[in-house]
Amino acid sequence: MKTDILIADEMDSGLSPELFQQAAEAVMAELDTSFEECEISLMICSDEEIKNLNKVYREKDYATDVLSFPMSEDPYEEGGMLGDIVISLDTAKKQAAEADIALEREISFLFIHGLLHLMGFDHELGEDEEKEMFDLQEEILSNLVKAGKVA
Repeated sequence: MKTDILIADEMDSGLSPELFQQAAEAVMAELDTSFEECEISLMICSDEEIKNLNKVYREKDYATDVLSFPMSEDPYEEGGMLGDIVISLDTAKKQAAEADIALEREISFLFIHGLLHLMGFDHELGEDEEKEMFDLQEEILSNLVKAGKVA
């Protein structure tokens, strides 16, 4: 399975594309996908930019850590462009500092969260969906940490 990640790093974060590639591979390995390749668009931006996007697309006037914009109703069948993930570097840095973890770990967590949304998971649908999604993202991140791919 080949995953192309198109990265627009507006913050010059210095984050390695390999970090996102490994996280994407871990998510796809965990899920039962039938496609051979896919694309994901990723933008790393400021709180100001993500706040604008959140207001325009979700009618929520505040900065958030990650937004996802799926391109397909059934990503398991189609592959192709799965959608867009937007991560606020400003918020990720704050959250990493508050949790006393490496920035790369927080960014990986947010990217996995966003990718699960692109794959049809939605924690806002109810408690069962929230538990399923959050358990899955924790498991994927934990496996990456154990494999030494994320600090």
